[in-house]
Amino acid sequence: MDYSVIIAFVIYIAFMVAIGGYFYKKTATVNDYFLGGRKLGAWVTSMSAQASDMSGWLLMGLPGAAYFSGLSAGWIAVGLGVGTYLNWLIIAKRIRQYTKVAGDSITLPSYFTHRFRDEKGVLSMICAMFILIFFLFYTASGFVACAKLFSSVFGLSYHVSLIFGGVIIIAYTFAGGFFAVSWTDFFQGILMFFAIIIVPAVAIFELGGPVDFVSEINNINPNMFAVFKNADGSTLSFIGTISLLAWGLGYCGQPHILIRFMGISSPAEIKKSRRIATVWIIFALVAATLIGMVGRAYLTTPLDAVTSETVYIEMVSAMFPGFFGGILLCAVLASIMSTADSQLLVTASAITEDFYKFFNKDVSEKQLMWIGRGSVIVVAIVACSIAANPESSVLGLVAYAWAGFGATFGPLVVLSLFYRRTTLRGAIAGVIAGGVTTIVWQQVALAMNGVGIWGLYEIVPGFLISLAVIVIVSNLDRAPSAEILEEFDRYTLCEE
Repeated sequence: MDYSVIIAFVIYIAFMVAIGGYFYKKTATVNDYFLGGRKLGAWVTSMSAQASDMSGWLLMGLPGAAYFSGLSAGWIAVGLGVGTYLNWLIIAKRIRQYTKVAGDSITLPSYFTHRFRDEKGVLSMICAMFILIFFLFYTASGFVACAKLFSSVFGLSYHVSLIFGGVIIIAYTFAGGFFAVSWTDFFQGILMFFAIIIVPAVAIFELGGPVDFVSEINNINPNMFAVFKNADGSTLSFIGTISLLAWGLGYCGQPHILIRFMGISSPAEIKKSRRIATVWIIFALVAATLIGMVGRAYLTTPLDAVTSETVYIEMVSAMFPGFFGGILLCAVLASIMSTADSQLLVTASAITEDFYKFFNKDVSEKQLMWIGRGSVIVVAIVACSIAANPESSVLGLVAYAWAGFGATFGPLVVLSLFYRRTTLRGAIAGVIAGGVTTIVWQQVALAMNGVGIWGLYEIVPGFLISLAVIVIVSNLDRAPSAEILEEFDRYTLCEE
């Protein structure tokens, strides 16, 4: 075992935990713990948003898909790139403004509660329930990626690696909350950016340059560069293409990304953050797709369906032995931690703010913070149990959770910001319709082996049905109160 790689990991992990410890004393209120008191700057907001967005699938799931399918897997990247930009352009500033006006909300469910004057807490409870369901799978994907990383690098068993990774992520999330998560994600986003560019660039250089790389891939399989064909020569169907592009629909419903918009210091900072995030995402997605394709030419030992998601790890191990290689491998840990910590925090905030506080109105700030910290541990343990199967796919788990959030919350987020006629009953019906459609569609699709229309990514029917249900029910319902309409008409003026 290369001890310099171990040293690199120890230094990196110690740095992340130290950040959590530093912000432990700076976290005095629930608002601080779950939203950082709305004090994030443009750079931290953009980098932490993108780092928490990408997760372990950026350096494992997407390269693994490109390793097998070739350039056709890049349609996911196109959908995500467009979705990222539109999310920053259309949603970011408005949700920052509205959550401030609507009761200074610190979670997505609490925003919906204040936005629609949900005095009985029905919508908030339903939202919290779906957050708990889908984030368990999303967080599990991070633990799967973490276990595969430690298994590949250190030769540990899958389950030992799973526990080890879980303990690390829990440590700094438990201590520092939103501040720790955002600042660790900032540094992790920088590391991910440079690592994901360096690896394919050096590999192509070692293969003789771009021309020789293209020639080598064509010799292996000319279908690798086909945009509308899979590597096995089968044509990528219309439904398949739409399903890959539809990943972009999910952005407006991801609580762990939206909370970064809510936590920025001022709406005026959004424009700068958007530019930083756009540059980051373009380079990251292109490089991640390229890693999978370069891996087909660079690695001498072919990878199978289970090990294909370790293509980045195998390339780094072959190209960069020693301490520097260890730092590049830490980028995988960074991509995992930067999302898993955010998901743990959002899930804990839903349990604390939207479950516990609802039934215990007189609970103190200190008690709420410790309940939130305890929730982080409980959620992590459950997620680890879901991730216990070594055959689990990072991309598969992410795809299901991403669709769940996109279809459940995306339509309501958009309409709550742009459609003043949206009502509480419409919101409740839409959230239920989107969440249930996603779950049912995915189960039926598995039973039908994805044949025909059942090959369509569940986010598409879920999003469209939820959107339609919200509009129809809202228009059949009586109009919102004058108070709600007045707040809607003035929320865009908020610049605090």
